[in-house]
Amino acid sequence: MSHNDLNQVVAHTKFGFLKIARNKAVVSEGDTCQHIYFLTSGSVKVESRADDGCYSFTEKMTAPDVIQPERLFGLTQRYTKSFTALEECSILRIDKQQVLRLIAEQEIFRLNLLNIISTQSQRISHQPWRQPATTIRQKIVRFVESRSLRPAGPKTLHIRMEDMARLIAESRLNLSRELNKMHDEGIINITRGEIHIPALEKLIAINNR
Repeated sequence: MSHNDLNQVVAHTKFGFLKIARNKAVVSEGDTCQHIYFLTSGSVKVESRADDGCYSFTEKMTAPDVIQPERLFGLTQRYTKSFTALEECSILRIDKQQVLRLIAEQEIFRLNLLNIISTQSQRISHQPWRQPATTIRQKIVRFVESRSLRPAGPKTLHIRMEDMARLIAESRLNLSRELNKMHDEGIINITRGEIHIPALEKLIAINNR
Protein backbone atom coordinates (compact mmCIF):
# COMPACT_ATOMS: atom_id res chain seq x y z
CA MET A 1 0.00 0.00 0.00
CA SER A 2 1.16 3.53 -0.70
CA HIS A 3 1.66 5.94 2.18
CA ASN A 4 -1.51 7.83 1.15
CA ASP A 5 -3.54 4.60 0.95
CA LEU A 6 -2.36 3.57 4.39
CA ASN A 7 -3.22 6.96 5.89
CA GLN A 8 -6.68 6.78 4.32
CA VAL A 9 -7.35 3.32 5.73
CA VAL A 10 -6.19 4.29 9.22
CA ALA A 11 -8.20 7.52 9.16
CA HIS A 12 -11.48 6.04 7.89
CA THR A 13 -11.58 2.47 9.16
CA LYS A 14 -12.82 1.43 12.59
CA PHE A 15 -10.37 -1.10 14.01
CA GLY A 16 -10.83 -3.11 17.17
CA PHE A 17 -7.64 -3.93 19.06
CA LEU A 18 -7.97 -6.90 21.41
CA LYS A 19 -5.69 -8.63 23.90
CA ILE A 20 -6.62 -12.27 24.47
CA ALA A 21 -5.22 -13.91 27.61
CA ARG A 22 -3.71 -17.38 27.59
CA ASN A 23 -6.28 -20.21 27.42
CA LYS A 24 -9.09 -17.80 26.49
CA ALA A 25 -11.21 -18.31 23.38
CA VAL A 26 -10.76 -16.01 20.40
CA VAL A 27 -13.72 -17.50 18.52
CA SER A 28 -15.54 -20.82 18.93
CA GLU A 29 -16.96 -23.31 16.47
CA GLY A 30 -20.50 -22.32 15.55
CA ASP A 31 -20.05 -18.60 16.32
CA THR A 32 -21.47 -16.25 13.68
CA CYS A 33 -18.72 -14.70 11.56
CA GLN A 34 -19.30 -10.94 11.56
CA HIS A 35 -15.68 -9.79 11.71
CA ILE A 36 -12.27 -10.55 10.28
CA TYR A 37 -9.76 -11.32 13.02
CA PHE A 38 -6.09 -10.72 12.28
CA LEU A 39 -3.69 -12.47 14.66
CA THR A 40 -0.90 -9.89 14.92
CA SER A 41 1.14 -11.45 17.74
CA GLY A 42 1.17 -14.69 19.69
CA SER A 43 -0.17 -18.12 18.75
CA VAL A 44 -3.48 -19.96 19.03
CA LYS A 45 -4.63 -23.57 19.22
CA VAL A 46 -7.00 -24.48 16.40
CA GLU A 47 -9.43 -27.30 17.17
CA SER A 48 -11.69 -29.05 14.65
CA ARG A 49 -14.24 -31.77 15.38
CA ALA A 50 -15.78 -34.47 13.20
CA ASP A 51 -19.48 -34.04 12.50
CA ASP A 52 -20.28 -37.20 14.47
CA GLY A 53 -17.93 -36.24 17.31
CA CYS A 54 -15.83 -39.39 17.06
CA TYR A 55 -12.52 -37.50 16.79
CA SER A 56 -10.97 -34.06 17.03
CA PHE A 57 -7.90 -32.48 15.49
CA THR A 58 -5.73 -29.71 16.91
CA GLU A 59 -2.96 -27.65 15.38
CA LYS A 60 -1.18 -24.36 15.95
CA MET A 61 -1.59 -21.01 14.22
CA THR A 62 1.13 -18.41 14.68
CA ALA A 63 1.04 -14.68 13.92
CA PRO A 64 0.77 -13.05 11.49
CA ASP A 65 -2.33 -14.82 10.21
CA VAL A 66 -6.05 -14.35 9.68
CA ILE A 67 -8.83 -16.48 11.17
CA GLN A 68 -11.15 -18.14 8.62
CA PRO A 69 -11.81 -15.05 6.44
CA GLU A 70 -13.73 -17.24 3.95
CA ARG A 71 -16.47 -17.66 6.57
CA LEU A 72 -17.42 -13.97 6.33
CA PHE A 73 -19.34 -14.71 3.10
CA GLY A 74 -21.06 -17.61 1.41
CA LEU A 75 -23.61 -20.25 2.40
CA THR A 76 -22.47 -20.85 6.00
CA GLN A 77 -21.27 -17.70 7.76
CA ARG A 78 -20.16 -19.42 10.95
CA TYR A 79 -16.77 -20.52 12.21
CA THR A 80 -16.09 -24.23 11.76
CA LYS A 81 -13.15 -24.35 14.19
CA SER A 82 -12.38 -23.14 17.70
CA PHE A 83 -9.40 -20.84 18.25
CA THR A 84 -7.91 -20.58 21.75
CA ALA A 85 -4.92 -18.47 22.81
CA LEU A 86 -1.81 -20.48 23.69
CA GLU A 87 -0.23 -17.31 25.09
CA GLU A 88 -1.30 -13.69 25.31
CA CYS A 89 -2.33 -12.72 21.77
CA SER A 90 -2.93 -9.43 20.01
CA ILE A 91 -5.90 -9.33 17.65
CA LEU A 92 -6.89 -6.71 15.09
CA ARG A 93 -10.63 -6.91 14.41
CA ILE A 94 -12.55 -5.37 11.51
CA ASP A 95 -16.33 -5.76 11.23
CA LYS A 96 -18.06 -6.92 8.06
CA GLN A 97 -19.29 -3.51 6.91
CA GLN A 98 -15.79 -2.09 7.17
CA VAL A 99 -14.44 -5.11 5.27
CA LEU A 100 -16.94 -4.51 2.44
CA ARG A 101 -15.85 -0.88 2.23
CA LEU A 102 -12.17 -1.83 2.15
CA ILE A 103 -12.88 -4.40 -0.59
CA ALA A 104 -14.56 -1.70 -2.67
CA GLU A 105 -11.94 1.01 -2.07
CA GLN A 106 -8.58 -0.73 -1.61
CA GLU A 107 -7.27 -2.93 -4.41
CA ILE A 108 -4.52 -4.49 -2.25
CA PHE A 109 -7.07 -5.55 0.38
CA ARG A 110 -9.36 -6.95 -2.32
CA LEU A 111 -6.53 -8.88 -4.01
CA ASN A 112 -5.23 -10.34 -0.75
CA LEU A 113 -8.67 -11.59 0.28
CA LEU A 114 -9.29 -13.05 -3.18
CA ASN A 115 -5.89 -14.76 -3.10
CA ILE A 116 -6.63 -16.38 0.28
CA ILE A 117 -10.04 -17.68 -0.81
CA SER A 118 -8.81 -18.75 -4.28
CA THR A 119 -5.85 -20.65 -2.82
CA GLN A 120 -8.15 -22.58 -0.48
CA SER A 121 -10.57 -23.35 -3.32
CA GLN A 122 -7.76 -24.57 -5.61
CA ARG A 123 -6.29 -26.75 -2.88
CA ILE A 124 -9.65 -28.41 -2.20
CA SER A 125 -10.50 -28.88 -5.90
CA HIS A 126 -7.15 -30.62 -6.45
CA GLN A 127 -7.75 -33.23 -3.74
CA PRO A 128 -9.75 -35.73 -5.88
CA TRP A 129 -7.02 -35.73 -8.56
CA ARG A 130 -4.13 -36.67 -6.33
CA GLN A 131 -2.56 -40.11 -6.56
CA PRO A 132 -4.54 -42.31 -4.13
CA ALA A 133 -2.85 -43.47 -0.94
CA THR A 134 -2.17 -47.21 -1.12
CA THR A 135 -0.09 -48.13 1.94
CA ILE A 136 -1.30 -47.77 5.52
CA ARG A 137 1.34 -45.11 6.20
CA GLN A 138 0.28 -43.11 3.17
CA LYS A 139 -3.34 -43.28 4.35
CA ILE A 140 -2.36 -42.04 7.82
CA VAL A 141 -0.38 -39.12 6.41
CA ARG A 142 -3.14 -38.22 3.93
CA PHE A 143 -5.76 -38.38 6.70
CA VAL A 144 -3.83 -35.83 8.78
CA GLU A 145 -2.74 -33.64 5.86
CA SER A 146 -6.26 -33.30 4.44
CA ARG A 147 -7.54 -31.98 7.77
CA SER A 148 -4.75 -29.45 8.31
CA LEU A 149 -4.90 -25.71 7.71
CA ARG A 150 -1.32 -25.99 6.47
CA PRO A 151 0.79 -29.07 5.67
CA ALA A 152 3.41 -28.15 8.28
CA GLY A 153 3.90 -27.75 12.02
CA PRO A 154 2.69 -29.79 15.00
CA LYS A 155 -0.65 -31.61 14.79
CA THR A 156 -2.53 -33.75 17.30
CA LEU A 157 -5.28 -36.20 16.45
CA HIS A 158 -7.59 -37.32 19.29
CA ILE A 159 -9.15 -40.54 18.07
CA ARG A 160 -9.81 -44.14 19.05
CA MET A 161 -7.85 -46.74 17.12
CA GLU A 162 -10.99 -48.51 15.93
CA ASP A 163 -12.48 -45.26 14.61
CA MET A 164 -9.37 -44.36 12.65
CA ALA A 165 -9.10 -47.89 11.26
CA ARG A 166 -12.69 -47.61 10.03
CA LEU A 167 -12.11 -44.17 8.48
CA ILE A 168 -9.05 -45.25 6.48
CA ALA A 169 -10.50 -48.70 5.64
CA GLU A 170 -7.80 -50.76 7.37
CA SER A 171 -7.87 -53.33 10.14
CA ARG A 172 -7.27 -52.13 13.69
CA LEU A 173 -4.34 -54.52 14.06
CA ASN A 174 -2.54 -53.36 10.92
CA LEU A 175 -3.11 -49.72 11.82
CA SER A 176 -1.75 -50.29 15.33
CA ARG A 177 1.37 -51.98 13.96
CA GLU A 178 2.08 -49.14 11.54
CA LEU A 179 1.52 -46.43 14.15
CA ASN A 180 3.85 -48.18 16.60
CA LYS A 181 6.46 -48.50 13.87
CA MET A 182 6.22 -44.76 13.15
CA HIS A 183 6.45 -44.07 16.88
CA ASP A 184 9.64 -46.16 17.12
CA GLU A 185 11.08 -44.18 14.19
CA GLY A 186 10.49 -40.97 16.15
CA ILE A 187 8.23 -39.30 13.57
CA ILE A 188 5.07 -39.48 15.69
CA ASN A 189 4.20 -39.94 19.36
CA ILE A 190 1.27 -42.14 20.33
CA THR A 191 -0.55 -42.43 23.63
CA ARG A 192 -3.98 -43.84 24.42
CA GLY A 193 -6.50 -42.10 22.18
CA GLU A 194 -3.97 -39.58 20.82
CA ILE A 195 -1.54 -39.31 17.91
CA HIS A 196 0.87 -36.37 17.98
CA ILE A 197 2.91 -35.32 14.94
CA PRO A 198 5.72 -32.91 15.93
CA ALA A 199 6.30 -31.67 12.36
CA LEU A 200 3.88 -32.67 9.60
CA GLU A 201 6.18 -31.39 6.85
CA LYS A 202 8.83 -33.94 7.87
CA LEU A 203 6.28 -36.75 7.86
CA ILE A 204 5.11 -35.73 4.38
CA ALA A 205 8.70 -35.56 3.12
CA ILE A 206 9.49 -39.05 4.46
CA ASN A 207 6.27 -40.40 3.00
CA ASN A 208 7.07 -38.98 -0.46
CA ARG A 209 10.51 -40.57 -0.73
